[in-house]
Amino acid sequence: MENYLQGFLIAMASAIVLNVILKRVEIPSIIGYIITGVIVSSLYQFHGSEELSHIAEFGIVFLMFTIGLEFSFKHLLAMKQEVFLNGSLQMLTCGFACALIVFFLLGLNDRISIIVGFALALSSTAVVLKILNDSGEINQNYGRKALGILLFQDIAVIPLLLMVDIFSTPNNDITSLVIATLASAAILIILLLIISRYFLDGFFRFVIKASSQEIFITTILFIVIGASFLAHKFGFSYSLGAFLAGALIGETRYKHKIQADLIPFRDLLLGVFFVSVGMQINFKIVFENWSLVLFLVCLVLIVKFGVIYLLLRLYTKRRVALKTALSIMQIGEFALAIFSLLQARSLLDNASAQILIITSIITMVITPFVLKNIQKISNAVETNKEIPNEYLPSNQSFKNHFVIFGYGRLGQEVVQRIKHTGIPYLVLESDLNLVELGTSRGENIFFADATQEQTLQIANIEECAVAIITLSNEAKLEMLTQVLSNCKKPIQTIVQVSGDLEKILFLNSRENFHIIKAERAVARTLVQEALECKINSNIT
Repeated sequence: MENYLQGFLIAMASAIVLNVILKRVEIPSIIGYIITGVIVSSLYQFHGSEELSHIAEFGIVFLMFTIGLEFSFKHLLAMKQEVFLNGSLQMLTCGFACALIVFFLLGLNDRISIIVGFALALSSTAVVLKILNDSGEINQNYGRKALGILLFQDIAVIPLLLMVDIFSTPNNDITSLVIATLASAAILIILLLIISRYFLDGFFRFVIKASSQEIFITTILFIVIGASFLAHKFGFSYSLGAFLAGALIGETRYKHKIQADLIPFRDLLLGVFFVSVGMQINFKIVFENWSLVLFLVCLVLIVKFGVIYLLLRLYTKRRVALKTALSIMQIGEFALAIFSLLQARSLLDNASAQILIITSIITMVITPFVLKNIQKISNAVETNKEIPNEYLPSNQSFKNHFVIFGYGRLGQEVVQRIKHTGIPYLVLESDLNLVELGTSRGENIFFADATQEQTLQIANIEECAVAIITLSNEAKLEMLTQVLSNCKKPIQTIVQVSGDLEKILFLNSRENFHIIKAERAVARTLVQEALECKINSNIT
């Protein structure tokens, strides 16, 4: 008992320190949890224990529950092409290509090769969506296409889990096994639907009347674990039952309250799974096969990038296809879940599982650095010959004008308001899709990297009246403010920030920087509207 307590304390301390450090270099907390698991396993030698297998599956249960909670049929229907066309083509092509790779490199049998191949075809929903959401690029064209493919991959996990269940059953009659599985699935889903429709709402109302946060969260855990136990009794995995429980709870009127209350709890439970993955890494096996691991990493990344790029290039622009392929070419957390299940069911030998797990982790570590520099990579790969001349900054003289950095949603609103004043302006934007959008609207917009000195000289930045920064990406915002601060002549600059970015970015800024905090601006507008409503109601 004392050893387990020491291990728990070391795990918590390691997770806190590592994630604080990794956060500063924009590496997701997933990697910190995995490294934590490696540290704990190296100190206490927990490799391959039965308890560890149970911990791993318990982590998968909550991972699947969080995905089910965010699952939305309406969302899928609104993105039919991105989800079902792009997603299915990507999964099928990458799945079979990766199946051939592991069949020849790892010597797996054909059935396990198919499962592992399709697991390798999955990308990291947790890493990619978090980074794209934080940077605001989820709303760009490539972000929407990446989101659609990731949504389809989340759905594809369900048949993969069923395949693991089918292949782990000793019954050799596949036809009767499939029929029995489908019948059990139908009974399970109907049973859960009946519970959800006729009992869940009333049960939640009964619990909420107690006005106790602890009881409410305990109720959620009871439903999740209960659904997992029920699925297991019908011959399915615990994780499939957790997914269905999350999907059913997500359709109730209490969905938003559940999401708000469980956000920190959810992230902590996700950490349990990734710690358990780190605890399963055996570096002796990894070092013995390091050349195979590196070769597999490169091969999988190249295959997934090539397949996604070529598929999207058939009907989208090169830049969109390139950025989408770069975004989702990694192996995802669901692959780790499937490898853990295969190993727990004795369908995958320990050496192969270690090679696949460390390969997946390496590709996930690479991803934040790729996404952080995706604009630079796409600009370097895509030459200026493909960019029309009217999109490039010209040497025309500007004076006493406004310079707007960024043409996202906020930038578009700023431009519309400036146009009504008659003041000359120009917009600098590094996303060609947004440049094309602005050009189609008749805006004075140019394709350029605003952090380059030559671009600012062409925009005659030192003769402008005001510079307005509408960027939301923290890294780009920091680079741009540094460039403007180094100008010989002080530039009157207006910057919109949110959260604690003001303290981080503008601690030593000059007086010419005018900071507009998003929260204050919204609060001021809300109060103004409220006062106007009060005045109007008093008049009537």
